[in-house]
Amino acid sequence: MAYRIVHYINQFYAGIGGEEKADITPEIREGIVGPGAAFKAAFGADAEIVATVVCGDSYFASNMDKASAEIVEMIKPYKPDAFIAGPAFNAGRYGTACGGMCEAISKQLGVPVVSGMYPENPGVELYKKSAYIIETPDSAAGMRKAVPAMAKLLLKLLRGEPLGTPAAEGYIERGIRKNKFYDKLAAERCVEMFVAKMKGEPFETEYKMPVFDRVDPQPAVKDMKNAVVALVTSGGICPKGNPDHIEASSASKYGEYDITGVMDLTEEKYCTAHGGYDATYADRDADVVLPVDVLRDMEKEGVFKKLHNKFYTTVGNGTAVASAKRFGAEIADKLVADGVTAVILTST
Repeated sequence: MAYRIVHYINQFYAGIGGEEKADITPEIREGIVGPGAAFKAAFGADAEIVATVVCGDSYFASNMDKASAEIVEMIKPYKPDAFIAGPAFNAGRYGTACGGMCEAISKQLGVPVVSGMYPENPGVELYKKSAYIIETPDSAAGMRKAVPAMAKLLLKLLRGEPLGTPAAEGYIERGIRKNKFYDKLAAERCVEMFVAKMKGEPFETEYKMPVFDRVDPQPAVKDMKNAVVALVTSGGICPKGNPDHIEASSASKYGEYDITGVMDLTEEKYCTAHGGYDATYADRDADVVLPVDVLRDMEKEGVFKKLHNKFYTTVGNGTAVASAKRFGAEIADKLVADGVTAVILTST
């Protein structure tokens, strides 16, 4: 008898639409939708997708607990043996939703869960300990590679078969350490790896260290009196109503807003789009995150020459590192072109 699988996808893969439909509420459909057809081929006669859950990326990001609870209730009547989500590749909000649903299903229904993401997807860091996440390329061009690997891993979990290393199975390391017995002492293995490294021969460390992206600080501003200062924030401050629809989590864009003549970010005209902190105070007075009022005072006092007439904003909550780097590079180019000499970066 074939295993019963429930599949999770977003509005795009369900064929509903793109960003303009990202706020659709969860719904469940019988059988296969979108990439479920590829999973059907990968599962063969061993498993079948009995239902597909569809949810808009923005809706899930803005209502994570509520959406998770709604979807769990939708799934229960189907009595699944396992749950599969995505693959999400490098889509940040989609990856966060896939990871969030895998965690909720695993905890509440107690069935195996698998997703697929690019390593820099924020969903990986958030949920790699809650679910097995197959490493995928950064775009849907890698669908043919991702689907068979996800299906193979899920079937192994369903059958209770022992899993190999992350490298052997294709899933992203979960940060979970397990005891393992070796014939050689640690000192011997260490010396062998060191000798191999010295000879330029391949070797594999037993405990990988994290790699951090380090940026050298810029020198201090030499002439503050003549400096043009700009404000950039990951705190989500934007005009009231969030006109550019910056996502509350896993942002795919940033906003550029004119503050010519603006002396204070008032409650009537400004708010925050951020979904990762209590917005009460930021919505009441956006200057607590983006201090336009204080900088206007300093501008009048001659501490610096001018406050730049534009500020740039996005949401750092769950945003993919690759997206953040792109935002930063684009914003920096614009600031340089406008003659800005110093930038104040604010967070939350």
